[in-house]
Amino acid sequence: MTMLLSVRDLSVTFQTPSGPVQAVRGVSFDVDAGETVALVGESGSGKSVTALSVLQLLPYPMASHPSGSIQFKDTELVGAVPATLRAVRGDRIAMIFQEPMTSLNPLHSIERQVSETLFLHKGLTTAAARRRVLDLLRLVGLPEAERRLGAFPHELSGGQRQRVMIAMALANEPDLLIADEPTTALDVTIQAQILELLRDLQRRFGMALLLITHDLGVVRKMARRVCVMNQGEIVEQASAVRLFDRPEHPYTRRLLNAHPKGDPLGNDPTAPVVASAQSLKVYFPIKKGVLRRTVDHVRAVDGVTVTVRAGQTVGVVGESGSGKTTLGLAMLRLTESSGAIVFDDRRIDGLQVRAMRPLRRQMQVVFQDPYGSLSPRLSVREIIEEGLRIHRIGATDAERASLVAQALEEVGLDSTFGDRYPHEFSGGQRQRIAIARAMVLKPRFVVLDEPTSALDMSVQAQIVDLLRDLQVRHSLAYLFISHDLRVVRALSSDVVVMKDGQVVEQGPSERIFRSPQQPYTRALLAAALNLETTAGDAVRT
Repeated sequence: MTMLLSVRDLSVTFQTPSGPVQAVRGVSFDVDAGETVALVGESGSGKSVTALSVLQLLPYPMASHPSGSIQFKDTELVGAVPATLRAVRGDRIAMIFQEPMTSLNPLHSIERQVSETLFLHKGLTTAAARRRVLDLLRLVGLPEAERRLGAFPHELSGGQRQRVMIAMALANEPDLLIADEPTTALDVTIQAQILELLRDLQRRFGMALLLITHDLGVVRKMARRVCVMNQGEIVEQASAVRLFDRPEHPYTRRLLNAHPKGDPLGNDPTAPVVASAQSLKVYFPIKKGVLRRTVDHVRAVDGVTVTVRAGQTVGVVGESGSGKTTLGLAMLRLTESSGAIVFDDRRIDGLQVRAMRPLRRQMQVVFQDPYGSLSPRLSVREIIEEGLRIHRIGATDAERASLVAQALEEVGLDSTFGDRYPHEFSGGQRQRIAIARAMVLKPRFVVLDEPTSALDMSVQAQIVDLLRDLQVRHSLAYLFISHDLRVVRALSSDVVVMKDGQVVEQGPSERIFRSPQQPYTRALLAAALNLETTAGDAVRT
């Protein structure tokens, strides 16, 4: 094979107020033409920094390269002049970033954003660029491509936005595509579609793929060679087959064994019902015309019945837009709904805001993105203490500080972390803070909305263990919303499968996973299992 990219002895240092931080140390690897190479490791291992270095996208002079060479074909990229980098970026090397919603400009249409690189590198006319954009959107499987030209990013689903990002990256048929966590937080069915799309496009264009991910299921399916990174260094480098069959480095073995383990707590049918919903409906009006008259409704939740008992976890699974999160919000009375909602043997669906307020401390939620749900302006102590002040728990500042310290320690964090701010913590630590904020109020019912979707597998396993331990300790009732079926299986005793706002199947977790009755459930499980194929199925191009 012809060598396309050669990275040698690459180091990256960031200048911080507390001194220099060496994020990458002496990294070396190659990518051949048409080959897929994966960089894997936990958050903070240096994967994305290494990938951004290839295109020289790090913020200089804050970031620098004390050593190293990055050669693309015969061009040295480290220290290259702007004209050289402009000729390479988006043309010969393209990149798909981790979060399409933050990578796409919210003020520009899809057509404008995809065509930008065509104007820059190909000099196409507006009409020619539009034809090319349409071809690209159809190529990546975006439905109703022509109608989507004028759409904005917020009008698309997560999978559709990721397809637009791929279309932008492929606009000039690059020789190398860098994909930084391209499937993070996507549903298993959408994830499988995106991976299959990348494989198909790779075969069609003969391009190389540098894949950055912490998901070993994705690596198994996609990569020919794997580089394992830890604390800025490559600790092991081998073919995917050899790495998964015979890992040599202790860190690699730990990564391969890091997945949610254990069984859900037994489902006690005699345990008291904490929260339930009967024929729950949430309809959002569709308004059109000058007078904004309601012409139809989006049936986000359409006649769902669910019961959660003390000490029980009910998992809610389904694709994006199936109504999972809306169901959780409705049961917490955070969105308008119809149908019976019962909490602690009391109908709450008709209660006004003032009557609901005393119940709020017993009904809590942990959101998907802890960085977005924690205020960057408040310290950890202030974030956790806020609920105590609202519900008037703790007579003095000292008493509340003690409760905050206890909550931090209960979720496995040092009580001295209270004076720090969210940006000073890793993703897993931020999620523990979010859990502490909910648990400090001693709730009985907790809605967990994708609490592990954006976390490394090793951190996922830790959070699942923590949630299980808290549930045992306090007999908590969980409504666990997730698209990760491995996590659902490890934590949930019962499962509700949703599609288009309706329940297509529900029952004991073991039965659902062993013998699903409905085609949609079988499709979900098949997509999840397909991502866990053996290393022998990895791409060998």
